[in-house]
Amino acid sequence: MGQLISGINGHIRGKIGTVIGSSWKGIPYLKGPYSKRTGKAGPEETGNRNKFALAHFWLRPVLGFVRVGLKDYTPTVEGFNAAKSLLLLHAFEGVAPDRHINPALAKLSVGTLALSPDMAVAKTVQGQLAFTWDPGVVQEGHAKGAVENKFEWGGDFGSPDETYLSSQFEKPVMVHRYPAKIKAFYMEPDPQRPDLALCVDVLAPEGYGEIIGGSQRMASYELLVQRIREHNLPEEAFKWYLDLRKYGSVPHGGFGMGIERAVAWICGLEHVRETIPFARMLNRLYP
Repeated sequence: MGQLISGINGHIRGKIGTVIGSSWKGIPYLKGPYSKRTGKAGPEETGNRNKFALAHFWLRPVLGFVRVGLKDYTPTVEGFNAAKSLLLLHAFEGVAPDRHINPALAKLSVGTLALSPDMAVAKTVQGQLAFTWDPGVVQEGHAKGAVENKFEWGGDFGSPDETYLSSQFEKPVMVHRYPAKIKAFYMEPDPQRPDLALCVDVLAPEGYGEIIGGSQRMASYELLVQRIREHNLPEEAFKWYLDLRKYGSVPHGGFGMGIERAVAWICGLEHVRETIPFARMLNRLYP
């Protein structure tokens, strides 16, 4: 049985005859009765179903992103539904059964990119965005007395700097592309900015500091020799290392994890010594 809402000129709720009235997020609507299918779906309808399903599953990995990115796209459509509609309208190419989605045509957000006041962003090649961080974050820690030495761009983070920086976040922070001059000679330089190294440190939150360090290794024999000489290192000592590049190599990288530091963060322990099976103590140097 249907009910009138907001007077005779308002919308209805419930069923009146063959008409069903309801609302969604405060928006009233009317719909007709459901009709059962009596025949088999034709090729066109089957193709539309497959297209709709492909759009749905293509967007699932970025569900959280589109809900925020398209949150204010329209006042009545949720972000995921808006993204799906835009995908169906603009991002599909080809015809069934070779229909596919062109990611370059997908629209996943609208508006401007909100940045922290201590960050800057610039567009680089191939549509990538490069974020730069203002060292003022750590300098602020020095001003507050939380960090003993003032940090200057171009220098390396000390343990107090990493501890202060990671204490500002609730999730691990990845700091990448340190100045090449302060990193190991074998780290690959950034093709866009050779003064930076293709490296990354993962800082655990809550002040636990660095738990992972990694980088892309230098693949060029000539550049590796040049860096060894720039660091005034003996070439003879690295002959075996150079031979690995001299006869061919491929771009590659690696990382190392501080197991004890990671365990200290995960378990919420006060000191890393509590995670070591046979820690060195005041009265013991050996296990």
